[in-house]
Amino acid sequence: MQKTTLQPSNALTSFYLSSNQQEILMTAKKCVLLVGLRPELIDFSDPAYAAFPGLDGAKVTAALTADQLSLNTMGYDAKLCLTDFGETAEAVIREKLSEKDYDCILIGAGVRTIAPNFLLFEKLINIIHEHAPAARICFNTKPSDTAEAVKRWI
Repeated sequence: MQKTTLQPSNALTSFYLSSNQQEILMTAKKCVLLVGLRPELIDFSDPAYAAFPGLDGAKVTAALTADQLSLNTMGYDAKLCLTDFGETAEAVIREKLSEKDYDCILIGAGVRTIAPNFLLFEKLINIIHEHAPAARICFNTKPSDTAEAVKRWI
């Protein structure tokens, strides 16, 4: 079955749709997986995180939640997938990718841009490539441009 990209332009639109039409819209949503590190595990005093001054676990958690809410409000079906630094990260990603097909997978800057996390980033890219070969992969440059990164690809 071919995927449909029909999405309501706002919340009022769904009021005028039949329940069958609403179901079609729900299944037509593009699925997005937001991959990042569990904020409570990050040592923001580590010099490797100097590029992110003033960040702490609470701020990162708030930003991740806001990104997910923003994408869902735009009509995507966005899910968070937060991992550790490698002990279980591969299994967590594999499990999440086995739950559903994702149209786009975003890997956050904390995984991608911090030198000590390079091998984790490499592993995650290969797991995504293996288990979600049709998914687009995108990258944000900061929490506030996650939606733009997703919209570049889907």
